[in-house]
Amino acid sequence: MDVVVGRIAKAHGIRGELAVDVRTDSPEQRFAVGSAVTTKLRDGSSRNLTIAAAREHSGRLLVRFEEVLTRDVAETLRGALLIADTSTLPPTEDPDEFYDHELEGLRAELTDGTVVGKVLEIVHSPAGELLSIEHDGREVLVPFVKAIVPAVDVAGGRVVLDPPEGLLDA
Repeated sequence: MDVVVGRIAKAHGIRGELAVDVRTDSPEQRFAVGSAVTTKLRDGSSRNLTIAAAREHSGRLLVRFEEVLTRDVAETLRGALLIADTSTLPPTEDPDEFYDHELEGLRAELTDGTVVGKVLEIVHSPAGELLSIEHDGREVLVPFVKAIVPAVDVAGGRVVLDPPEGLLDA
């Protein structure tokens, strides 16, 4: 299974560096020199790239790939997703930390056991993570905080919700 570890925001400079929005808790491993990543381009095609250098800059990671030598080539990668194989991810040490792919597809139920939907994806926003839940044929965004999501049972295939009144009705 594959997991998104970053998204290319834009080209940076004239030597083919790319500004990357990181979507992994271990960027030092995922973006280590010599590591290979797969890019999923906006047109749906894929391309394998090898990391030549990576450094932090203004809240993003600036990455240079061995195969990208000019700004023109870098511009063709704008918006591409950077993909990693989940089998290479290290186990999480914290019982309250989860990889996005572990949560996607879990059954969403209320504290009384009533099933309300399914987790579609995890939305990363500046204010924090949100669970995108399919509920009654529509998407509902639920803040992924302990007060609203008191339990996550990956092995049991469920997340437990204790939403404030009206959250699932919006």
